[in-house]
Amino acid sequence: MSVEIGQWGEDQAVTFLQKKQYEILERNWRYSRAEVDIIASYQGQLIFVEVKFRKNHAFGKPETFVDRRKQLLLAEVAAVYCERNSYDDEIRFDVISITGKPETKCRILHIEDAFFPGF
Repeated sequence: MSVEIGQWGEDQAVTFLQKKQYEILERNWRYSRAEVDIIASYQGQLIFVEVKFRKNHAFGKPETFVDRRKQLLLAEVAAVYCERNSYDDEIRFDVISITGKPETKCRILHIEDAFFPGF
């Protein structure tokens, strides 16, 4: 998948979240070897969002690619982000699954509280 297609998927997720009144705080926030696609705030929660995009389900649904290893990396990034920003309140991990192509209508599935890997 090209960088442009991946960026398009993340842009779709941001637009989707903004329509739901989420405040986007960060995009592509990195720490060490890990990255979180979107960090948002909604109803007093800090939300770490992983975006997965696929053109179709030929190799499985996009959300199934957020495996245990990826969850642990996201937890590591979240812990560092919270520490650096002195945040010690409620957090949540969401997954946004996007299926389709830029030239067609896409399917967006927002899985709230998709996992909690623990710290």
